[in-house]
Order: sequence, then structure tokens, then C-alpha cells
Amino acid sequence: MYSFLDVVLGILFRIFLRLEVHGAENIPKTGPLVIASNHLSLLDPPVIGVAAPRKVHFMAKKELFVPVLGYIYKTLGAFPVNRGGADRAAIKHGIEILQSGEVLAIFPEGTRSKTGQLGKLEPGALMMAGKTQAVIVPTAVSGTDIKRCGRLWPKVTVRFGNPVPFPAVGLNKEVLQDLTNKLTADIKALQGVK
Repeated sequence: MYSFLDVVLGILFRIFLRLEVHGAENIPKTGPLVIASNHLSLLDPPVIGVAAPRKVHFMAKKELFVPVLGYIYKTLGAFPVNRGGADRAAIKHGIEILQSGEVLAIFPEGTRSKTGQLGKLEPGALMMAGKTQAVIVPTAVSGTDIKRCGRLWPKVTVRFGNPVPFPAVGLNKEVLQDLTNKLTADIKALQGVK
């Protein structure tokens, strides 16, 4: 069912959202991978899923798992997360996805941007990558915030940056902060922000 929805959404997104994808070749063909992206709207996860050449799993706030929408999100590889605190079950599930060599998209800002600008990235969001030594691909999405862009048929762009291997020095606060700083700079560069 994922493949079917991926094809259908791909066609719809290319027609109605004028979806453009840059840097898809930066997605490694195999191995655990974290796609770390800015977050503008509820369209971001399915747009990234269509843009990536591999099946993408992602966390979504549990409130989205209502009839119909929840089914679509689950079919697209989403699993619920309770954003009220550290959701150990969701984190464990994310680690299991990476340990099985699959792709997990995360939004390290922790919430959608209200301004369109990249917010502060949370270092803890990258812990799953550290625990699995997953490669991280910084990603920038633009145009999905339809309310702000003010057009019914926006132009949506996904830019995948160069893969960043998780440092082999171990998982500690300093490593996470350094990596968070690098990803912040990489995502801003993909957005064209200095």
C-alpha cells in the first residue's frame, strides 16, 4: 500500500504542488538513515516521503491519528509520538527502524515553524542517530506552508544535503551539540539563509 500511495501522492504533488526535488542522489541506497528537516506544515512528512528514493518512516503527533488521516499517515510510515515529554515507546520504535537499516525522518525543531524561519534544533532529536550510528541527511523543505505563501498552487521544493556520518567518538552532550550546530548551518544553507 505504501508504494501505491507513494506513486499517487507523487503524481498529485508534482501536478498541484509543482514539487521539485534536488539532491536525491545524496540519499544513501542502503543502511540506517536519518533525514533531519525543517518543519513548516503537515504536508512536510508526505512530501519528504515522496521526494526520497527510499521508504521513509516518521514520527507524527498522536493527535493526527484520527480516522482516515491516521490511516493515511500509518500507511505512509508514520507512528504516533506523545509530544508532552520523552515518549520512550516512540523513541524505541525509531531506534528499531534505524537498526533494521531503514529511513527515519525527524524534525529536530520539535514543532512547525510559525514564521518560516528555521527554529532552534533540539540536540536530543539526534540521539536515535547516535545510538544506531545512522547517517544524517540535512534537508530543507519550502513552499508547504500554504497559508503563508498565499497561493492555492504553491511551488514546493525539497533539497537533500550531503550526508553527515554520526561521529564515531561516542554519544555525549558535546557531540550532540556540535552535530546540531552543523545541521543548523547545513539546513540554513539549503534554505539559502546565511
